[in-house]
Amino acid sequence: MNEKKKIYFASDAHFGLPGPAPSLERERLFVTWLENAGKDAREIYLLGDIFDFWFEYKRVVPRGFTRLLGKIASLTDRGIPVHFFTGNHDIWVFDYLPGETGMTIHRGPLTRVFDGRKFYLSHGDGVADHDRGFRMLKSVFNNPVLQWLFARLHPNFAIWFAKKCSHASRYSNEIITNYKGDNSEEHVIFANRMLEKEHYDYFVFGHRHLPYDVTLRNGTSRCINLGDWIWHFTYGVFDGENMEIKEFVPLSS
Repeated sequence: MNEKKKIYFASDAHFGLPGPAPSLERERLFVTWLENAGKDAREIYLLGDIFDFWFEYKRVVPRGFTRLLGKIASLTDRGIPVHFFTGNHDIWVFDYLPGETGMTIHRGPLTRVFDGRKFYLSHGDGVADHDRGFRMLKSVFNNPVLQWLFARLHPNFAIWFAKKCSHASRYSNEIITNYKGDNSEEHVIFANRMLEKEHYDYFVFGHRHLPYDVTLRNGTSRCINLGDWIWHFTYGVFDGENMEIKEFVPLSS
């Protein structure tokens, strides 16, 4: 039975944007998608930036998201593995999320083989050659000393300040542009470069916020971006033979 079940992928929901009411509306939609996926899912992969900001203090976590966390917990309780990749916006996940929901946390790229197909899975931030500054910034965010110092700030101020910076940097249509071409899209360039060293059937990324499915230079491997749950409401599904991007359109009640 297991080999016939599907594997689902989603990324870049940025829950918390642009405020409680619209975020909750999108969260409800995402929970409905998770519920539907759970009917035939072998595994579910959330490839980063599910939250627009997340920081776990030792005794405090960001308020909200109860529907999402409850649904994920119900899936893992039923034996459906849910994998959570930290993105550049929800990098500060520690022990609360995995402990409370049963998710497996991944802090970097992951290689998996499903039904004989080799997958490279990553949020996709920092892959471009010109992203050295971002990679340096990410190393700063991962610094335990700086994390400890941030935790010393009162949550009311720290979370307000972090959300303010996050909202200003991401909730903009500027992050959604047309496909720039195989020689300009960072993930496609990265995937073609990786294929020179090792074969993969699928490269699956988030981060870009633009859904696309591109055949790479070898003529068989594909680079897939999952899009987002702000404007596109798209996700990926692998049925054991083929991987495709779909748009979630809930059934009318």
